[in-house]
Parts: sequence; structure tokens; C-alpha cells
Amino acid sequence: MPYAGLSLEGMTALVTGSGRGIGSALAVGLAQAGANVAVSDVSEGMAGAEDTAARIRQERVDSAAYVLDVLNLENIRHAVDSVVQKFGRLDILVNNAGIRRRQPALEVTEANWDAVIDTNLKGPFFCAQAAAKPMIERGFGRIINISSQLAVVAGENRAAYCASKAGLANLTRVLALEWLKYGITVNAIGPGPTETPGLLFADTRTDEELAADLRAHMPLGRRMTADELVGAAIYLASPSAGATTGQLLVVDGGWTII
Repeated sequence: MPYAGLSLEGMTALVTGSGRGIGSALAVGLAQAGANVAVSDVSEGMAGAEDTAARIRQERVDSAAYVLDVLNLENIRHAVDSVVQKFGRLDILVNNAGIRRRQPALEVTEANWDAVIDTNLKGPFFCAQAAAKPMIERGFGRIINISSQLAVVAGENRAAYCASKAGLANLTRVLALEWLKYGITVNAIGPGPTETPGLLFADTRTDEELAADLRAHMPLGRRMTADELVGAAIYLASPSAGATTGQLLVVDGGWTII
């Protein structure tokens, strides 16, 4: 018999940036644990979002896809309201949407800095703020922010990205402190290098440079897969995590232990 403490049956989750990559894997994983899942992405990612929603419905739970641009506060509020209207509740928010820009610090422009900080830090805050309101009405909520192992260690040529993910980790602690009295836990997952379309697009290193980087930093010896993050998300969303809040759960193939 499955352990009931990790069951998400009857819950509704919203996952941002879930048309592909880590977000898609987490959305499907939460569905496999029993949750109905609202998939969301920016307008140009909606084909992937609809595909994710179709995969979720194969798990015999409900799903729908929504346009959600974390840079548009009105859109955030409208998407959250639409999810609550359709599903009758919102129990779980996974703040997954994010971008990375690999640049030497001396070459970072204001536009690139703002794009990374706004997407990776400002957006998750306002998504959490919008989601917290229906959660407070029910006296229960689980918010999971997808941070990075680079929230706790430095990465060369990633000044804006590291700053955004470290900020998100500490924002997690602040929201956890403020909202526990409402029955809401707020935690973060810190993935290590994970094989996703976004990472492959942003990584301009040669195969030799990548191999050298993994040898130096990654005891696992390879990039992770998105599916290797699903268990952490299910736990943090589950009834078992009722006393776990304000934590950064690093799942990084050993990157931060050496």
C-alpha cells in the first residue's frame, strides 16, 4: 500500500513554466501523486503546456493549461483566479519559471540584469502573493520555489543568476516565517545542473569544457535529469511536510559537498 503521507489526492497544484523541462516533469510527478495540476507558461510556450496537460490527464486526474507570464502582475492574478474558479481550490504552487544568462560580470547590461532578477525573483514573489490569498482562506497551502545550488555557492559568469537564486532562497525563509500562522509552508528546492532545453540553450561551453566542469564540481559525474527532482517536490507538497518550512532542499548530485 502506498504511504498516505505522500499522497496529494484531492489537492490542486499550479506549476509555472511547466511547458517543458523541470516544470513539466514536476507537474506530471505531482499528478502521479494524485494532484490535479494547472499547467502554465508564457504564450509562446503554450503548445508545450497543452502537451503537459494532456500527459497529466493520462494519470486520471484533471488538468488545464493557462497563459502565465511572471513578468505581468495582472496576468499572474488572473491566472490564479482562473485556477481557483475551475478547480475550486489551490493547495500547491510551484514557482518554477526562470531564466539564466551566462555573462562575465563586467559585460552584464542593465537590461540583462533586470530580465534575470525580474523573472527569477520578482515573478515568484508576486506569484506566491497571489496564490497565498486563496490558501489563507482555506487555512492550508504549500509553496515550493525552484531555486538552485548556486543559491549557496558561486558560479563564474552568473552574477545575476546567482543573485536571483540566493534572493529566492532567502525570500523563501521570509514568506515561511510570515505565513506559517495561516497554515502555509514555503520551501525551496535547489537543483544542480539538470538536463533541460533551457540549460542546453544557455550553455555555450564546448563538450570538453563541460566535462572538465563536471569532473571538478559534480561527484555524480553527469547532469541530473528533471525526474530526479520530482520526489523532493512531492514531499514538500505533501501532508508529511507540515513541519518543514523555510528550507532549501538542495538536490545537486553532490555539487555543494566538495
